[in-house]
Amino acid sequence: MSEYTLEDKLRILSDAAKYDAACTSSGVDRKGASGSLGSCQASGICHTFASDGRCISLLKILLSNECVFDCRYCANRRSNDIERASFTPDEVCTLTMEFYRRNYIEGLFLSSGVRQSPDKTTELMYEAIYKLRVVHKFRGYIHVKAIPGASQELVERMGFLADRMSINLELPTADSLKTLAPHKSRDSITKPMRLIQSGIAMNRLALNKNPAMDRAYGNDMFKNSIFKDSGMRFIDTDKKLPSARYEREDFVPAGQSTQMIIGATQETDYQIMKVSQALYTGFDLKRVFYSAYVPVNDDSVLPVIGTPPPLLREHRLYQADWLLRYYGFTTDELLSEDRPNFNILLDPKCDWALRHLEYFPVEINRADYETLLKVPGIGVKSARRIIKARRCGMLNFDDIKHMGVVLKRAVYFITCLGKTMIPLRIEENYITNCLTSNDRRDIHKLSDYNSYRQMSLFDDYSFNAPYTAEDTCKALSGQL
Repeated sequence: MSEYTLEDKLRILSDAAKYDAACTSSGVDRKGASGSLGSCQASGICHTFASDGRCISLLKILLSNECVFDCRYCANRRSNDIERASFTPDEVCTLTMEFYRRNYIEGLFLSSGVRQSPDKTTELMYEAIYKLRVVHKFRGYIHVKAIPGASQELVERMGFLADRMSINLELPTADSLKTLAPHKSRDSITKPMRLIQSGIAMNRLALNKNPAMDRAYGNDMFKNSIFKDSGMRFIDTDKKLPSARYEREDFVPAGQSTQMIIGATQETDYQIMKVSQALYTGFDLKRVFYSAYVPVNDDSVLPVIGTPPPLLREHRLYQADWLLRYYGFTTDELLSEDRPNFNILLDPKCDWALRHLEYFPVEINRADYETLLKVPGIGVKSARRIIKARRCGMLNFDDIKHMGVVLKRAVYFITCLGKTMIPLRIEENYITNCLTSNDRRDIHKLSDYNSYRQMSLFDDYSFNAPYTAEDTCKALSGQL
């Protein structure tokens, strides 16, 4: 590795990080301070590349692509003959600070292969972000991938430095994980998840929910917890690691997330969404990311190399994920064991509505908020606007269009003042034909997988993909 320059390492390790999904806003507001560098705005950090090619600032790298594990789906598996490289903690700091000073990035996403051992890898990651925070006084956004199997003490230390942490669930079921990643176990993944969840809950209670609780030391509920010293007062069981006090007292303030690989194994959409629902309710996750599997290894139990990644399926899962988190749906409403996969031509909300036409049409001027959310084309914001505007008078179709309702979907499921906008038959086949016309099928050309790729820090692409104002609004708000 000594022959590699810093630029060589950046090329290798930024490319190796492309399979880690982190397309989310930071969820953290932190102003700059005198003598420090950087700030963090909840709406200012996005960890993805937009569909039109705009680079939304994030330095996304692996600390190392060396790995002691041999996960069959992973490009960095031990048995693969690929270029191997590792950053030092100082090199991670140098890259982050120099990219930030040039206004290329607003934050850091740091993951890693398992180098030597989970604890050794986590120590190096901790050293990197500790130096960023304390030595370089960097106050920007940091998202760190925790390493399954690392000690609780190291997870705690990382949590007080990072804004968001995530542990990849990898595969939807324990059986799939055992088949494709025998060195990992579901327990080694869920334990740090539970630890982070507990730390977030205790820290919020100590800092915000109970003013009578001592802000620095907590109370009796912390005495038997590794979080007993709230506010960066570390338990110094390992003297090799720096443990100086740090001014922040937040533990993972932006919450935790996870990622599942889609298409490498045979789970149905119903099984995947059941797992997601359990993660949201049981672990208080901010996001579950779905990563369409790109075949990179020649293995008998995996799709053959060259098989297109299931991008349309990934898209449907993200749409359903929004329905779970913001629209009041459950997995059992959207899918069942008899109907285990999403419709390829209709988004999950439209598909649900067509199977439950007994609830439609909905009268805009009388329906409650929960009912409005069930209507295709009406999102959270537009439903709230409708409820608020109805206090001042009756609404018509022009009114709700100006409020953001997507009438080309909603028109088949609503009435205004007792009338439909167009002559309408409330029949499943008729509405399905209207919603799946050729122009509707061409909206998301996700079957053309070659048009979606990981950008490189060294490329200068010209992206001219057309997009509409409606596409922009839906991408920002997640409205369905």
